[in-house]
Amino acid sequence: MSSPHQYVNIAAYKFITLDNLEAMRPQYQALCEELALKGTVLLTPEGINMFLSGTREHIDSYLAWVRSDARLADLEWKESLSNEQSHKRMLVKIKKEIITMRMPLIKPELGRAPAVDARTLKRWLDQGHDDDGVEVVMMETRNAFEVDVGTFNNTLDYRIDKFTEFPAVAAEHKDALNGKTVVTFCTGGIRCEKAAIHMKEIGYDRVYQLEGGILKYFEEVGGDHYSGDCFVFDYRTALNPKLEPTETVQCFACRAVVTPRQQLAPEYVMGVSCPHCAGKAHAGLEDAPGQAAA
Repeated sequence: MSSPHQYVNIAAYKFITLDNLEAMRPQYQALCEELALKGTVLLTPEGINMFLSGTREHIDSYLAWVRSDARLADLEWKESLSNEQSHKRMLVKIKKEIITMRMPLIKPELGRAPAVDARTLKRWLDQGHDDDGVEVVMMETRNAFEVDVGTFNNTLDYRIDKFTEFPAVAAEHKDALNGKTVVTFCTGGIRCEKAAIHMKEIGYDRVYQLEGGILKYFEEVGGDHYSGDCFVFDYRTALNPKLEPTETVQCFACRAVVTPRQQLAPEYVMGVSCPHCAGKAHAGLEDAPGQAAA
């Protein structure tokens, strides 16, 4: 049970055909405003993605309403708690994709790549191989700045700057990974869902997606085999393996991640600059991103 002073933060997505987006948007916007929720809901032809924050009562009411839609009746979500709402505004957007990959033939609704749950993955990493005795390799699908906040130990990190770069990277390294079990992962499961399907289609013979991403892994088994924290797209910036906010922040000016040690530098001025961007001009800035978890 959460205390009266705590907010519940939910991350959820589902790949499902939605063909009435223009009608859905005002309904979602009105309900979220009525319940004083903050965050982002993305409505797309391929499904829904959301990251919202509110009181326990209001979050439960919202989820009951969403799941009353037969298409979303089995929607699952991940939760964390905070003393403040994790977003400062409420946005309901219509987009082309839940997460931009620009691979229109990839349709998770039509069939997923194999998934591995958190407890099974931990067991594989404990023993150094999967249940068939095959070496397990972890593969990042997140952007480089997210990886720098924390990731699984001994992970393949190809330093991509945006998810649209992933298909080419996966193809380039396929031969080197033949005969190994590859587990793709991301923050909440969306990116690795698409990534694993693409990898199966281009010839990876043993590829899995981590069910629920890093956040679900933290919830189920904690931080075993993981170093650092997990970047999230809200004011908390990063969560530790206990799903608690950390002292890591994101620079308002350049969006770079600023660690507690870097915050001690004279170049770090809250809301103005950080060691990554001090002395550089920044214009046309918007509020911190309200992107749903990926």
